[in-house]
Amino acid sequence: MIEQRLWLKSSHDLTGKIFRVNWLFVLLLCALATVGYVALYSAAGGSPEPYATRHIVRFAFGLLIMVCIALVDIRIIARFSWVAYAGGVALLILVLKIGHVGKGAQRWLDLGGQQIQPSELMKLGLILALAAWFHRASWERIGNPLFLLPPLIAVLIPVGLILKEPNLGTAMITLMLGGVIFFAAGVRWWKFILVLLPVPFVARYAYQHLHDYQRARIDTFLNPESDPLGAGYNIIQSKIALGSGGTWGKGFLQGTQGHLDFLPEKQTDFIFTMIGEEFGLVGAVAVITLLILITWGALLVGLRCKHQYGRLVAFGIACNFFFYCFVNIAMVMGVIPVGGVPLPLISHGGSAMITMMVSFGILMSVQVHRDVEFANTDND
Repeated sequence: MIEQRLWLKSSHDLTGKIFRVNWLFVLLLCALATVGYVALYSAAGGSPEPYATRHIVRFAFGLLIMVCIALVDIRIIARFSWVAYAGGVALLILVLKIGHVGKGAQRWLDLGGQQIQPSELMKLGLILALAAWFHRASWERIGNPLFLLPPLIAVLIPVGLILKEPNLGTAMITLMLGGVIFFAAGVRWWKFILVLLPVPFVARYAYQHLHDYQRARIDTFLNPESDPLGAGYNIIQSKIALGSGGTWGKGFLQGTQGHLDFLPEKQTDFIFTMIGEEFGLVGAVAVITLLILITWGALLVGLRCKHQYGRLVAFGIACNFFFYCFVNIAMVMGVIPVGGVPLPLISHGGSAMITMMVSFGILMSVQVHRDVEFANTDND
């Protein structure tokens, strides 16, 4: 009889958790993945292979993982925050030792025929670790510079390791993520100003020590027409493709820049350009609107959460997604220098897809368990 009651209680709790999942948010993710399938189908010349089929299979697998993680108590996830961080750092060190080298960078690990990019996993580990550090802190402790030293070191370690790969774009996103969580935790604004003051002086020194291809990207950003068939080729073709789409686009599978192979990396970094060329300004704005809705939905999860850990995790995940989108779209439009940052749930790629779905699973866990209480905080 007791066992039957426990089973009924467990079943009721599970049903309640399933109902508390934000299914509208899940539908938005499905819509974005569908956009990715259509774009990758076109990128392959009107074929589901080799990109679109893999993309939707990965998303389906990631969706299953997301729902399973959503049902896990967020307090259990919180206990393993620093374990996730340590695992991410270990993988970054490992990739520098035995990682796969491609396009002049050592960013990937080969695991059983599959390649993973540890820097993507590291960003999630950093979000969890910083949230675990700050959620127990009172306002007075956050105002203590010595209290901020360990989390600052925790940010700089992965940033330094990612820079050594080298991967400047992801390193900058990781650094900005750390800054967002520091700010959301209540670190005073004047401390950020103190940190930013030497940036103009450091930037000149850093530029001299960049890799040749990184300096070329910056120079190309400032004047892409100086080398139209070399370093400036990618961004020039991207602008041509976006502009040629006009208001309504050339039509599905009718993009000349993409299908005549003028557009480089059209299945990964420049996938948004394919969308702009074929569906025009209207299609591009529709995709951007969908991305904004997902970002806003993630931020709402944090705003509605009653515990600090969940708020910081939700804000971190929302900003990570936003940084992905902003950097990728600004890059293909020539607003910022070109960097290897995919468009989440649209670009072809496994590491970014699975990492993002795991992140959204943790976000949904925050949503489901937004009313739980964390014991032993400084504010209790």
